[in-house]
Amino acid sequence: MPLRKDAQRNLERLVEAARAVFAERGLDVPLDEVARRAGVSIGTLYNRFPTRADLVAAVFADRRETLIEVAEHALAMDDAWAGFAHFVEQVCRMQAADRGYNDLSARSIPQAAPTPDHLRGRELMGEVVERAKRSGALRPDFVLADMAFVTWAITRTIEATADVDPDAWRRHLGFVLDGLRAPAAHPLPVPALTDEQVMRIMRSC
Repeated sequence: MPLRKDAQRNLERLVEAARAVFAERGLDVPLDEVARRAGVSIGTLYNRFPTRADLVAAVFADRRETLIEVAEHALAMDDAWAGFAHFVEQVCRMQAADRGYNDLSARSIPQAAPTPDHLRGRELMGEVVERAKRSGALRPDFVLADMAFVTWAITRTIEATADVDPDAWRRHLGFVLDGLRAPAAHPLPVPALTDEQVMRIMRSC
């Protein structure tokens, strides 16, 4: 059943306010601040979004669409390594532009089941990685789960340097990408994390 017009307006105000507050102060901001910014009561917020995870999911739902677009663009690039580097850089750029999304990139938000956009985005990310490996440019032992290491590393650099040099993460990412090139590869001392292990770690953050 469609929401009443006033209820729909309140929902839109809450999402807009949460997007702004999360971007400024991160995901752990008190929800009272979100309600105040939206001009509604905290009861109205919880009526629309029973948990913080529900609100976060609504705020960042469009990011999966953006990631799909970035991955599709990366796969359309002639050079597979350039496509891989472009994808990683754009994801990091999104993190650097939004403190809330940077927080989200280092943790897992519970949801009932993966959405079609989530599954499609993961499939495309896997293609970006495998294409770069087939080209011989990306080290052959890199797997999709290893993207978590890249993300976690850059989130911390963004967090630590945002008030001093907002572009410092780009230098860090340059080191990371050089280390992922096949010619620089050496045997790794331990195997890759499984997808289950990555999710367990993110849920504990």
